[in-house]
Amino acid sequence: MAELHDLTALEQGAAVAAGEVSSAELVEHYLERIDRLDGPDGVGAFVTVTAEQARERALAGRAAPGDGPLRGVPTAIKDLNLTAGVRTTFGSAAYDDFVPEVSDGVVLSMEAAGLVSLGKTATPEFGSPCYTEPDGRPPSVTPWDRTRTAGGSSGGAAAAVAAGLVPVAQGSDGGGSIRIPASCCGLVGFKPSRGRISGSPMYGDPVGLATAGPIARTVRDAAALLDVLSGRRPGDPYFAPPAGPFLDACDREPGRLRIARFVEPVIADVEVHSEVRQAWEDASRLLESLGHTVEDVPVPMSHDAVPVFETCWAVLTALSPAPPGREHLLRPLTRWLGERGHALSGPEFGLAIGAMRRHAASALESLAAYDAVLTPTLATPPVSVGALRDDEHPERDFEAQKAFTPWTSAWNVTGMPAVSLPLHWTPDGLPVGVMLAARPADDALLLSLAAQVEAAAPWHDRRPPGW
Repeated sequence: MAELHDLTALEQGAAVAAGEVSSAELVEHYLERIDRLDGPDGVGAFVTVTAEQARERALAGRAAPGDGPLRGVPTAIKDLNLTAGVRTTFGSAAYDDFVPEVSDGVVLSMEAAGLVSLGKTATPEFGSPCYTEPDGRPPSVTPWDRTRTAGGSSGGAAAAVAAGLVPVAQGSDGGGSIRIPASCCGLVGFKPSRGRISGSPMYGDPVGLATAGPIARTVRDAAALLDVLSGRRPGDPYFAPPAGPFLDACDREPGRLRIARFVEPVIADVEVHSEVRQAWEDASRLLESLGHTVEDVPVPMSHDAVPVFETCWAVLTALSPAPPGREHLLRPLTRWLGERGHALSGPEFGLAIGAMRRHAASALESLAAYDAVLTPTLATPPVSVGALRDDEHPERDFEAQKAFTPWTSAWNVTGMPAVSLPLHWTPDGLPVGVMLAARPADDALLLSLAAQVEAAAPWHDRRPPGW
């Protein structure tokens, strides 16, 4: 017999709307699972559980002023997002007692749609690494093999969805931080186009690399949460033209598309794992069977873009300082990146941004004839916890991260929407994602294509051990 957590987020929302289950019942069901499955030996999903706030919100009927399809559905908020009255640590021991007075635009949008947050999901310090191993806390692990990383920086969000602790969750992505954990955890991870989701009120990324986005078990659930998160707020520096409802796009055929593909790594010289190549080849054949044309293309971004991206990444890290007197609590990787950022002058940073824009323009021009682009998501299946982290040599840590994620950051540079889809599992049961990207602002077409792929090769019934 199906249990509540077997239902998709949209099915749960429909059940609430029909009176078949209450939001309060869903909240209690998931709180029990969190208590049982996310303790010291759990998947490392939650940093803070807001059980009483969730119960009050559900019982008081304040789930939503409207009737959206996710009204009353439990979710979670990444610990990088300001949440009024709820401890928000940014994954750092330096902020372990910080409680914001305001919520950011992402949190406000989720609350307005009636989603009920059960707490804050784990992230590495300031969302920088592609693994989630915050100091003093259990690492976020994939429920498919709890000795292996859930990825990062939205590792806690992905672990929560993959383990059935919430049906859908919000993440953020500045270099792959939604798509990396989605691949590690066998989920759909969607990075929207630049400007699709507001960064209000902090606007902490002056480069335009990062955006919020959905992590879900199905494309339709991801689209529904994207509808919730999308929208412009006064003062936003970027703007993607309205294109929703994105949920409707999942019910439209994408038409016959011309799809570029390449497998050569973009930002690191690294051997691509055989299972990753197999996943990419299988996805190519699946796309061709659906009537699309798939063509091999050269890597569209010059390797000269790598140091430019690294410069911008270092400055972004430097823009996340510790409170005065707590600098010693920062991790070695954060200090190393921050020092690199502080060593740059303002003009040097400005020149790097300009160079990055030119690399983006060149890549977009080379891909202009194509509706979508297919690559792997990661160079290997999920690696063991600790395999990437190197506190004694943070420069080696950074290089290991690049080798693990040699494609994802390219689409942050271009601002293109991109999605990781769980199309492959290794013989020993590890998930391997493949990545599709589309032209800037073509989020709806990308979701239409992703939904078509899911219908042809469904993955929803795959469940990790302990589900």
